[in-house]
Amino acid sequence: MIDASLPHRRRLLQTAALGFGHLAFQALLHRDAQAATGASSQTAQPPMFPARARRIVFLFMKGGPSHVDTFDPKPLLNRDHGKPLPFDLPRVTFAKQGALLRSPWSFRRCGESGLPVSELFPHVSRHVDNLCILRSLHGTNPAHGGALLKLHTGSDQFVRPSMGAWVTYGLGTENENLPAFITICPTLAHGGVNNWGAAFLPAYCQGTPIGNASQPVTQAAVRHIRNPRRPLQDQRRQLDFLRTLNARHLQTAGPHALLEGRLQSFELAFRMQSAMPEAQDLSAESEATMKLYGIDNAVTENFGRQCLMARRFLERGVRFVQVTHSDSEVQWDQHSNLYHGHTKNAAEVDRPIAGFLTDLKARGLLDDTLVLWGGEFGRTPTAQGSDGRDHNPHGFTMWMAGGGVKGGMAWGATDEYGYYATENRMHIHDLHATILHLLGLDHERLTFRHAGRDFRLTDVAGRVVTDIFA
Repeated sequence: MIDASLPHRRRLLQTAALGFGHLAFQALLHRDAQAATGASSQTAQPPMFPARARRIVFLFMKGGPSHVDTFDPKPLLNRDHGKPLPFDLPRVTFAKQGALLRSPWSFRRCGESGLPVSELFPHVSRHVDNLCILRSLHGTNPAHGGALLKLHTGSDQFVRPSMGAWVTYGLGTENENLPAFITICPTLAHGGVNNWGAAFLPAYCQGTPIGNASQPVTQAAVRHIRNPRRPLQDQRRQLDFLRTLNARHLQTAGPHALLEGRLQSFELAFRMQSAMPEAQDLSAESEATMKLYGIDNAVTENFGRQCLMARRFLERGVRFVQVTHSDSEVQWDQHSNLYHGHTKNAAEVDRPIAGFLTDLKARGLLDDTLVLWGGEFGRTPTAQGSDGRDHNPHGFTMWMAGGGVKGGMAWGATDEYGYYATENRMHIHDLHATILHLLGLDHERLTFRHAGRDFRLTDVAGRVVTDIFA
């Protein structure tokens, strides 16, 4: 007897397979096409023009480091400490501000370039001749949430693809077993996943988080990286079986971008089960390397492990790596007790960052790796309370190293007290345009059509600052 419900069950099976089996089959077809053509949207793509950098690492200091206490000294703050600011405050401020507040730290000129660096960074200061210090950054939002989104996505109001997602979309990955975009211990606050999300870009552009800022990096791992119930051989057979279930459907369905994106993520997740734990395993590193990154010290161990892990990802072909320094106690957001907070934070990152730069240079990676350091904004030269500084998006500092930028130089300037960017002003859109250009991408041509218009990281603005190029 023929079961009359069989066609309906077969249809149900085929329809259900669209969510998973169809993807596995598409991935294998995609791999076959890649073998035939030598390229795909996810694998490495040639830049639009000769690139100065092949990869980027963003050392993100969440909360907003004070530029006037780190890399932008203002002698008049010491002279005029306690006096009122001699010009108008911005129309909108985050909190009530008082008189001018001198820096608790001294600056000294370092390296052959003689650039001044705060005593907060004795280790990083030894690399000042490799740093391109950008002193004229400015943004539009004095709140953490909007400023983080602006820095990471180019928009402080709408959900847009992140900087790492755009880089991945433009250049792909150089290691098919690892994501092109990895973020280590990201903060879950102030935009959360949107800061490393892909929005409307293809799914493979999404950043892969490893842990989060609320846990030590020793506990950070990609969730569900292992299947405790099925060995790899069984998983491979499952994917192959789903391929056969979807063969008939694909004869009539044709290509589908969303399904292909999910398919790629499934296949990548399968391959990551072997590649990711190996990349995160620091046990093969020498004792000297561990010491270089400060992993032998309780103060620097956590951030040192993040930086060393970042180096391992970069040398394995990951295109964009973000390392976040943040915690629930202090961050860099010193509305009060500036001395304690910045002293603590700088001590945790100074030695690891210096070790990271040393290691990249020794391995020949610094020349084509762009290193970016900074936070979502700076701090005011005026006091909040008696010993803190308020948010300041109107003028702040970030720095770059390697990746085709001039070392030992400072670009732009803030006013004599450090409140507003005044000379060679560099908007966040300009920063994004410059980063993309260093990677061989034209920010005006790197677009994606969505909802009837072409979107880009820099929206309708952005200027490439070629004067900082080596």
